[in-house]
Amino acid sequence: MDIPSRADVVIVGGGIAGCSIAYHLTKLGITNVILCERRQLTSGTTWHAAGLVTQLRATRQMTELAQYTGELFGQLEAETGQATGFRRSGSLRVATNQARYEELARGASMGRNFGLPVEAVTPGQIKERWTPINTDGLVGGFWFPNDGQVNPADVTMAYAKGARMGGARIIENLLVNQVLVENGKAVGVMTDNGKIEARTVVICGGMWSRDLAAKIGVNIPLHAAEHFYVVTEAIPGLPRNLPVLFLSDEWTYYKEDAGKLLVGFFEPVAKPWGQKGISESFCFDTLPEDIDHIAPHLEAATVRVPLLERTGMQLFFNGPESFTPDNRYLLGETPEVAGLFCATGFNSIGILSSGGVGKALAAWIRDGRPPVDLIDVDIRRTQSFQRNRRYLEERTVESLGLNFDMHWPSRQFTTARGVRRSPFHDRLLASGAFMTELAGWERPGFYGTPDELANIQYSYAKPSWFENVAVECRNTAENVSLFDHSCFVKYLVEGPDALKALNWISANDCNVEIGRVVYTQWLNEAGGIEADVTVTRLGDQSFMVVTVAVSQRRDLAWFKRHVPDHARVYITDVTSGLAMLAIWGPKSRELMSRVSPDDFSSEAFPFGYSREIDLGYARVRASRLTFVGELGYELYVPAEQAAHVYDVLAEAGKDLSLRNAGFFALNSLRIEKGYRHWGHDIGEEDTPFEGGLGFAVAMDKPGGFIGREALLRQKEQGTVKKRLVQVNVVSDGDAPMLFHHEPLLRDGKIIGSIMSGAYGHRIKASLGLGYVSNDEGVTKDWLAGGTWEVEVAMRRYPVEVQFGPWYDAKGERVRG
Repeated sequence: MDIPSRADVVIVGGGIAGCSIAYHLTKLGITNVILCERRQLTSGTTWHAAGLVTQLRATRQMTELAQYTGELFGQLEAETGQATGFRRSGSLRVATNQARYEELARGASMGRNFGLPVEAVTPGQIKERWTPINTDGLVGGFWFPNDGQVNPADVTMAYAKGARMGGARIIENLLVNQVLVENGKAVGVMTDNGKIEARTVVICGGMWSRDLAAKIGVNIPLHAAEHFYVVTEAIPGLPRNLPVLFLSDEWTYYKEDAGKLLVGFFEPVAKPWGQKGISESFCFDTLPEDIDHIAPHLEAATVRVPLLERTGMQLFFNGPESFTPDNRYLLGETPEVAGLFCATGFNSIGILSSGGVGKALAAWIRDGRPPVDLIDVDIRRTQSFQRNRRYLEERTVESLGLNFDMHWPSRQFTTARGVRRSPFHDRLLASGAFMTELAGWERPGFYGTPDELANIQYSYAKPSWFENVAVECRNTAENVSLFDHSCFVKYLVEGPDALKALNWISANDCNVEIGRVVYTQWLNEAGGIEADVTVTRLGDQSFMVVTVAVSQRRDLAWFKRHVPDHARVYITDVTSGLAMLAIWGPKSRELMSRVSPDDFSSEAFPFGYSREIDLGYARVRASRLTFVGELGYELYVPAEQAAHVYDVLAEAGKDLSLRNAGFFALNSLRIEKGYRHWGHDIGEEDTPFEGGLGFAVAMDKPGGFIGREALLRQKEQGTVKKRLVQVNVVSDGDAPMLFHHEPLLRDGKIIGSIMSGAYGHRIKASLGLGYVSNDEGVTKDWLAGGTWEVEVAMRRYPVEVQFGPWYDAKGERVRG
């Protein structure tokens, strides 16, 4: 086989994602593209996908990408001449209980933010649109007219044809054995027929992606699972163009195709597959039938759709698909190797994601950064340990069913738990901690009795732990509370050019006296916030950077790739060796004075300063900071001294009403103060001026910083057109809980949405942080001049909005 010796981009994998990326690259003028497919196009998992095309996803960005896919499917056949089988028959999402209806209604409201057509429907109206259904037990649902279905193999061929028309070359039966890397950058691939050099490589290998990446030390955590559906024989009189029907409470979906019904399952206990690896010869293969596995769900389907009882089954299908640990796909440039991208692990939504994925990744390759905020699916969110096969296998048992499970606020994974534990873990459990999980870390959500922990009740209103969190918040405001923050990421930045590097990467000025803590953001060239960190100056050439748990690999890669050329600077991740406690509350100074001989007065230890202190028999670093709006200190403790420090604090704080507090309380407290959380309230598309963080930008510091030019342009425009505001739901009784993406309306028009929310126990109100937009500028007068509402589950509630925090607006308690 004659293959080219080099290309601008090599794509590995000829499923729908790889073909879409090739197509979209050529649309951007990147035509020297080679797609290598080990067997035939679609032969992995694309060929047997159900072909559902729905648009409502969990966030704005994901919904907009899915909307684009639907629009593209509507025109791809006309452009390429290749049939796609696309038809816009709509979809129905149906609830059998009030909790599910609330979830669907909240999703429908979120979709309205982005112009997504959606309509609430009664059981009777569901029956009108989907006549074979038995409506017993249904409470209602929602109609999405722009959804539909497509033939996965045909639409992949349309992408491929469009890519070839644009100049890309697609080579089948060409196995890529390894990605080639030099000096930390992808430089091509090695195939069965020789080497292809390239500036960029994209892994779109589906369930083979993990093992291909692992050969060069790159982490792409996914695992295959068996995925089941059945296809009936032809059903006389079955209405054509039935909408796709989703009955998540029964773990099933229904699709009409050529006079037959396809009934698919996302069962809550799945079957992982391919634990020992997947053969390269696997091609258009199926897995053995396991009717017993899906029998309970199939029996339920015959009750919901009675005609199934008298209809024969033409096909019992079982094929593998790949799933990720958090049930979100993996997209973007890998943190380990520059120039190596991936688009894989689609969790059975690859077809509906394909257009948006192709468009976004093509732009990312061209511009060097994502075109929109893709935090939800960015490969850099993953953790190195997640390559572990046992972990992936056990998590996959749960992750497949998450597509249809209840998406409760604060819902926790139950499988593959306990891999990352702080040195305080056992002590926190003994104190009654309900452990949540983030990036593999076991973190206390709240503290309760054994009975409370055994009977967790999630809710879109007040969850079972609501009063437990209220107690923790009140104690933090009145006494002193201890928070385990060991999961926060700590980097040591050292070297003769450490300051130079940090000042170039950070928007704020890090050239401060030793012992000062600087709050700052790391920006991209467009001024968007890539990281939200604190930088503590430890010495002339030594600094400590602290960031959030999910950004561990992301921020490290960002720093290394943006250090000035030839800078003499070294960055080391010291997270595992440095535990972290936060002591917050008005009695925190008294507690610290009991355990340490150091002076903790405001004169001797002002806010924003850090120093090493004696604590018990240990030496720890104490920083006077807060994320809850109360007086307090963050303590950085060598791991081997952590248990001792905890015990000393616990003993000394007994008569000060010292209590443990968890991350649910932390979220409540920080939202009352309007403290931003990266990934929710601020991110890649938000500048510091839009996020209300202009105070953390040093525009005139010597040497400038990444993103400064973009901020200068925004500043020259005057008032920003988009701004983060604080939202308070006005209510005489129980106000609805805010979580994310609830629409914000001014004078009846949607002009923004909530980014994060919580109940504020100190001020007894339902609160949120959200962005609003106005072409003439978002000002105090404009905020005050309108009538404001928030839409929750298709109902509107009056709200108050302002720039400043609802709690202790002057910061007197922090600096007390």
